[in-house]
Amino acid sequence: MSNKRLSRGFTLIELLVVIVIVATITSIAVLSTGLVGDDEALDTERRRLATLIETVQDEALFQGREFGVEIMTSAYRFVEFDPLTRQWLDVPFDELYRMRQLPEGLEFDLYIDDKRVQLLNDPQELSDADDDGPGSADARAYAPHLFVYASGEASAFEIRIVRPQTRQELIMRGDILGEIEFGEDDEI
Repeated sequence: MSNKRLSRGFTLIELLVVIVIVATITSIAVLSTGLVGDDEALDTERRRLATLIETVQDEALFQGREFGVEIMTSAYRFVEFDPLTRQWLDVPFDELYRMRQLPEGLEFDLYIDDKRVQLLNDPQELSDADDDGPGSADARAYAPHLFVYASGEASAFEIRIVRPQTRQELIMRGDILGEIEFGEDDEI
């Protein structure tokens, strides 16, 4: 009788239990990979922006130029102050400082002096150096959110890169000496 029992194989219940266990482990692995991917996208964008700000700080200090950073809801761009025209302009001929978009699903929150700044979806229009016509004095002058001075000083700020759908965010802070530090993950 023991020979018959050994040759029967697995029962249907045993096979179903194994299938449920394998499916559970697979779904946990897939969900974990998705969550790590989200954190990775937030961290990648935070590090990219921090590196670009540090690069523009070095360039401002070494070349005696002043730069600004305009933050939008899901994009940012660098501008340069032209002392001859006394206006902010796009950084010419430099692909490094072009306008950059965040990946879909990510947004910025900007705090200056512990106050949340209302960000626009699109970039502000830069002042036109040739626009001296009527009404130009009434036009609102362009100014970026963050300043990087030739002296090495910069605006103090807190930027949060947020994924509103999952309420995840990563924080980056800059002080007036141009030092950038990363904060801990917080919930909105």
